[in-house]
Amino acid sequence: MLRNGLEPWHLLILGVVVVVLFGSKKLPDTARALGKSMRILRSEAKAMKDEEAR
Repeated sequence: MLRNGLEPWHLLILGVVVVVLFGSKKLPDTARALGKSMRILRSEAKAMKDEEAR
C-alpha cells in the first residue's frame, strides 16, 4: 500500500493541515517550544551517556 513512504506532496498536504489546525500565529511558538524540548532531550541523553562511561 505505502511502497514509497512519504512523497513530497504528502508533506505539502500535511503542512497545509497543520497551518489550518494551529493557525499561522501559533506556529512560531510551537516550533520554538519543540526546539527547546529537543535541546533538553539531547543534553539529558548526553549527560546519561557521559555518566555511563565513568
